[in-house]
Amino acid sequence: MSVIDIVYPAQAAPLYPHPSVDHPGRTDADSAEMLPLIRESGLVYGQASRNYCHSGSKVLHPVVHLHILDRLGCLYLQKRSANKELLPGKWDTAVGGHLMYGEQVLEALYREADEELSLKAFNPHFLGTDVWETERDREFVFRFAAIGHPELAPNPAEVSEGRWWSTDEIDAALGSGIFTPNFEAEYSAIRESLFALL
Repeated sequence: MSVIDIVYPAQAAPLYPHPSVDHPGRTDADSAEMLPLIRESGLVYGQASRNYCHSGSKVLHPVVHLHILDRLGCLYLQKRSANKELLPGKWDTAVGGHLMYGEQVLEALYREADEELSLKAFNPHFLGTDVWETERDREFVFRFAAIGHPELAPNPAEVSEGRWWSTDEIDAALGSGIFTPNFEAEYSAIRESLFALL
């Protein structure tokens, strides 16, 4: 059974990294977005800045992904903004983003969908979870799908463009370097369960 939400402690979770010679205090955390640090069970054990989570620390932190599929079997993808720190200009999942500390999974999903595509009304179908690891970070991904052909308005600060892709177009472009590695791995893993929703 997949984890379907995260569980916060009764008191505020400790800050990471713990104070040390290298990290004497809350330097980058004072004004930064704080992310929950979780176990694979979904239990929150700490909080850290986005910078620390992406610094090679490999602390597990939760993210949400939303795949938007229309009734004709086309998938909406976003092209990441050129000013993105990670993988600028690559095509990616329709919506993706971090949970902020204190947020629940569905809260983050709806917030990210609104921030990135001005998508407010949709019915998310839970597709499961997975751990995605790179050289820089380690994410616990909550995957969702929405079925329909909504009117979407990409936020230029987040997304340079977006469009609907047929499965033939996606299949032909896999491995060409235009997609994020995360999207390619995830699409292969969820393809059957995604199209089973139609």
